[in-house]
Amino acid sequence: MKVDIKRIDPSLPMPEYQTAGAAAFDIYPRETVRILPGEIVRIPSNLIVATPCGYFLMLSLRSGLAKKKPGLVIPQGVGVVDSDYRGPEDEVIVQVHNVGDQIVTLERGERFAQGTFVRIGKVSFREIGEVTAKTRGGFGSTG
Repeated sequence: MKVDIKRIDPSLPMPEYQTAGAAAFDIYPRETVRILPGEIVRIPSNLIVATPCGYFLMLSLRSGLAKKKPGLVIPQGVGVVDSDYRGPEDEVIVQVHNVGDQIVTLERGERFAQGTFVRIGKVSFREIGEVTAKTRGGFGSTG
């Protein structure tokens, strides 16, 4: 599958998969960013991505970031970029929250996040008056 992208600053690298088996490609900040403890910051990725219809672009932090830059998390756990977010000013932004007690600096061009294209299915909803399945619990109810 080929995906069209536009780099806002062409001097930064194209996104790439680091290994043949990698599920996600690397994302780099377009500018150096300092994140204070407790602060939520939106980091420009340098990319406008034409995510294919039937997919969304899932954003997450690189697994090694927890060791190299402790304290950074994505507030919602992952970021979701819809396939119609692709206009001339729709740069992919990665939101991070510094839950640590130290200032964290991400350098321009440093690999910090990753993107994965995820296939989605659309459904239509039909409201029903009664649910007939047995209640099974949740949150550890199976042991």
